[in-house]
Amino acid sequence: MITLYTWGTPNGQKISIMLEELGVKYEVKPINIGKGEQMTPEYLALNPNHKIPVLVDSDGPDGKPITLIESGAILVYLASKYGKLLPEDVAGKYEALQWLMFQMGSVGPMLGQAHHFLRAQTPVPYGVSRYWGETQRIYGVLNTRLKGRKFLAGKEYSIADIATWPWIHRYAMHQTDLEQYPEVKRWYDAIAKRAAVKRGLNVPRK
Repeated sequence: MITLYTWGTPNGQKISIMLEELGVKYEVKPINIGKGEQMTPEYLALNPNHKIPVLVDSDGPDGKPITLIESGAILVYLASKYGKLLPEDVAGKYEALQWLMFQMGSVGPMLGQAHHFLRAQTPVPYGVSRYWGETQRIYGVLNTRLKGRKFLAGKEYSIADIATWPWIHRYAMHQTDLEQYPEVKRWYDAIAKRAAVKRGLNVPRK
């Protein structure tokens, strides 16, 4: 049995979308970060970094339970366990992994900071300028990458797309017009139509 400790944020949605795409059964344990549930001793025993998500697989490597933190690591683990959503050929695999790392190192942190400063009760002009500007640069990088490619790793839908899409889903929150990035918009719209993505966005159920 897989248990997912999560909340309705892009990092949590990555994993619920992945599990829905894989079609595996899993149990959801909501962790309401707005109420500080990620700071309880019970949760800190799972993740000392007090972030969501956490995945617990009772049937891990060698049949032993495994607890995983960090959404990128969880995606790689699930792709490896089920043999899906990560190209099998070496070149394709690392092409997908490099764009997964781009999401982890750039898309998530920078867009997350843009969310923070754009919604701050006390305006911080430098923070807005710095992170909104970096957000637009990242959209530009993605737009360039997607020219002539269906997905971030090329022809194949992968964990790179699953990791990145939930952050782009919040484009309105970081005051970005997708029409200015037509390749990103094409990619975004295509993924938004996937049934598993729609289901994964609704975890935990409201």
